[in-house]
Amino acid sequence: MDLARLRQEVCYVNQMLLRSGLVSMHSGNASGLDRTSGRLVIKPSGVDYEQLRPEDLVEVDLTTGQAVGGQFRPSVDLPHHLFLYRHLPDIGAVIHTHSPYATAFAAVGRPIPMCLTAMADQFGAEIPCTPYVDNQEDHIGQAILKYRNQAPAILLGNHGVFVWGPTPREALKSAVMLEEIAKTVFFAMQLGQPQLLPPQEVAKWFIRYHTTYGQQKPLES
Repeated sequence: MDLARLRQEVCYVNQMLLRSGLVSMHSGNASGLDRTSGRLVIKPSGVDYEQLRPEDLVEVDLTTGQAVGGQFRPSVDLPHHLFLYRHLPDIGAVIHTHSPYATAFAAVGRPIPMCLTAMADQFGAEIPCTPYVDNQEDHIGQAILKYRNQAPAILLGNHGVFVWGPTPREALKSAVMLEEIAKTVFFAMQLGQPQLLPPQEVAKWFIRYHTTYGQQKPLES
């Protein structure tokens, strides 16, 4: 994906965060990386989602971490995005939100338990939660790497949510699904103790979803 197309995609994803109810006011941000050029684009700090245009996104050099031209300063969360891109070579997008139901779990320091087939489909594991870490240096990025599992998502204790993926739209899907799952699990907890899925069943749902769902592969005769 070239940088012009990446700008379009990342702008769309940032706007969808607001439309999906995952962010409010200026909170949260999304970025995307073009590994061929070594450049990422990220939401500028404090700019309204409704007014955001592709050309407003801040272009940043992955190696130096410095903005390349443009009139805006990048999101204050840029260091965490840079850390993840540098340490997770297969990802091409990072999203940070404070989506309410998922962040409620983060507020009490609890992972979201693996109790739904939809969760097994998308994530293949519970959504872990880190202990509280401050936002200095690389503390957030280091905590994400330490406590993450196979799911492309994590809760930051007392803070919010980070998700990632190979493309901006894939990361957006994880962010939306994570909030929907957190909401359902929260409701379930009002009724009783959610029943965990056995690991072998989680694996079945995850493999099926990631190998046969959708129209990516032609049907065999």
